[in-house]
Amino acid sequence: MSELSNRTLTIEKTFNAPVKLVWDAWTKSEHLLKWWAPNGMDLKLIKHDFKVGGQWKYAMPLPDGNVFISEGTYKEIVEYEKIITTADFKPMTQNVELQTYFKADGKKTKFTFNVIHATAEYCKKQEEMGFYNGWGSAFNRLENVIQNLEK
Repeated sequence: MSELSNRTLTIEKTFNAPVKLVWDAWTKSEHLLKWWAPNGMDLKLIKHDFKVGGQWKYAMPLPDGNVFISEGTYKEIVEYEKIITTADFKPMTQNVELQTYFKADGKKTKFTFNVIHATAEYCKKQEEMGFYNGWGSAFNRLENVIQNLEK
C-alpha cells in the first residue's frame, strides 16, 4: 500500500443522472444546503465563492447550542470533472483535502470522493469516527436532491 493510500478514505458511487445535474447539486449552494448536513439539521451558508482560490463556509447549529463549522478553499476546479478543496469540519476533522471526481457515463455519473488526511493515524481515527456512515448518508441525500432536479 502506498503512503498516500494509507491516508485516504474513498467513497465511489454511480448516480442515475447526467453529470451536469450531479455537478449542479454539488456546486450550487441552493442545492448543496439540502444535502450537506445530516437529516433534520439546518445548514447556513456563510460563504460560497466557487472558483479556484475561492472559499466556502457553512455553519450547522447543533441542538446543544454549539455550531459546527465546515470550511475550505478551492484548489482546483475542472467543470464536470473534478473539484479539489481544502477542508476543515470543526471541531471533528481538520486539515484534510477533499477530491471529488465526476465521470460522465451516458446518462449516469460515476462519482469518486477522496478525503486525504495528514497522517495514516489521523485517517484511521476519522474512519473509526464514522466517516463512511456520515458521508454515505450525505451522498444518499445528494441522490435525492439530484432526483428532484431531474423532475
